[in-house]
Amino acid sequence: MTVDFGLKKELEEQIRVFPDFPKQGILFQDLTPVFQNPETVNRLAESFISAFDGKFDRVLAVEARGFILGTAVSAVGGRPLALARKKGKLPGEVHRADYSLEYGTATLEVQQGTLKQGDQVLVVDDLLATGGTLSAAGELVVTGGAKVAGYAVAATIEGLDGAERLSPTPVFSVV
Repeated sequence: MTVDFGLKKELEEQIRVFPDFPKQGILFQDLTPVFQNPETVNRLAESFISAFDGKFDRVLAVEARGFILGTAVSAVGGRPLALARKKGKLPGEVHRADYSLEYGTATLEVQQGTLKQGDQVLVVDDLLATGGTLSAAGELVVTGGAKVAGYAVAATIEGLDGAERLSPTPVFSVV
């Protein structure tokens, strides 16, 4: 999995850091400037597809900012999109996975039947911190009868060991 160093530099210049948001001690990584640039979003999607080329046939995008990147990967790569949403946002029967994050706990859900037996799923989000959210998304993939092909994120927050938590499943991060 090769990182495009031009894209990496571009992201590093665009990601804004907000200390103590949403609570004291958290350094919030804001990708809003990245999302405002369609060319950058397209390049991110292409880098995710390239990193996992031939290894996935469906995309699972994680709410909320992962929806932007997951939709781009789905559209550029021509693969179906599934959504992992926060608790209570999806109608019908759902699979649930609880998880901890840096500033609390939460639940992700995916509609039953969205993921099919044998699907190879690329889980996409904006960033990787502790790995709690992506681990829960991976649990939803497995509960849905599919397999996690890998995790793709724009950026990883150093020192929180998120990639180690997701091991041995491959993780691709541009920054």
